[in-house]
Amino acid sequence: MDNHDERRAAAMARIADKRDFKNHALVYRAVNTLLVIIWAASGAGYFWPIWPIAGWGIAVALHAWRTYGQKPISEAEINEEIRRVEDPLHRASS
Repeated sequence: MDNHDERRAAAMARIADKRDFKNHALVYRAVNTLLVIIWAASGAGYFWPIWPIAGWGIAVALHAWRTYGQKPISEAEINEEIRRVEDPLHRASS
């Protein structure tokens, strides 16, 4: 696999990750909107939808961070890890 093919595969994986996140966020909004509507229609007492909103919201936030916040693995990081595995006494400079 040449460098162009590797970059193309990495780009396609990023596009798939972004689409997956957008779908996850859309389902999150739709389901939680429905839960709030059910809550309101049932008398709007204790706001119980907060629990799925908060719990699932943490998962959505982590998914967003993984999709948009993490930087791609660099060649330098790969080489450093190879050196670390091959030489256990090697100390990373970071």
